[in-house]
Amino acid sequence: MDVEKYLRRIQFPGYPEGTLEDLQKLSRQHLFTVPFEDLTIHSGGRIHLDLGWVYDKIVVQHRGGFCYENNSLFGWLLSQLGFNVTHLAAQVKNSITKRFGPPFDHLVTMVNLGGHRWLCDVGFGACFQSPLSLETESNQTQPNGVYRVKQEGEVLIVERMQDEECKDAGGHSTAANKEAITTVHSRSEWEQLYKFTLTPRSVEEFSEMCVYHQTSPSSLFYCKSLCCLHLPNGVLSYVGRRFKHVVYPSPGCWVEKEKLNGLSDEEIRKLLEERFNIVLHCPLIPKDEQITPPPLIY
Repeated sequence: MDVEKYLRRIQFPGYPEGTLEDLQKLSRQHLFTVPFEDLTIHSGGRIHLDLGWVYDKIVVQHRGGFCYENNSLFGWLLSQLGFNVTHLAAQVKNSITKRFGPPFDHLVTMVNLGGHRWLCDVGFGACFQSPLSLETESNQTQPNGVYRVKQEGEVLIVERMQDEECKDAGGHSTAANKEAITTVHSRSEWEQLYKFTLTPRSVEEFSEMCVYHQTSPSSLFYCKSLCCLHLPNGVLSYVGRRFKHVVYPSPGCWVEKEKLNGLSDEEIRKLLEERFNIVLHCPLIPKDEQITPPPLIY
């Protein structure tokens, strides 16, 4: 495992010096170059938590991964660069049941920099691009939204201001095979994304949930083949046989710039290669099934 190769993989300019600015740049560059994806599950493979395996997949093979992969490897990089890193366990708010998922549902990373704690997450899809401060409950504005971290006792909850429909922005595609979408959305009420505590965790503690997310009909990753990549002013996302490109005219406002449905296997292959820089060596079986609501026990 080579730090400099990792830095080249995420196209980081120069060499980090351990500052907050470097931490922010590292997070953004990771999100701009390493997709959030579960394609291994849908192309005949299995995801492992061995750090060497994850490094080979992401750095050498130029692939991406889901939270256990992206955040564990990113945490390793930060620690090698001298940052004070702690892995934490989070529980994601289920969009179906409106309840939080099981323990170790999501892996996140905390960095203590000069006594100031920062939440880093490069494994949650279209979420915040720069680390969030854990020292305030105030709004934290980023290009793709407004976030805050609320505290309830020992539990911290990451929230994002929801979007609502507003005026036409004229953003549309003229290609015949793309749907023209011109509706922009602006901020409204808050939605909870996930909750966590500051109890330090080891990557090995997520092993059982790593298997769960690859085998359970209640898991997003088992039910849907997906890939997401941040852009400086937007995000690309693929699910099943669908693709869309969303841009952010201003913080908290977005517009669907491009939307494709009913993609063929060959179109998906080209899409992954040309838009996400992913080349799969085994056939992908596109999947977009309904998620089975998990038991209401959490």
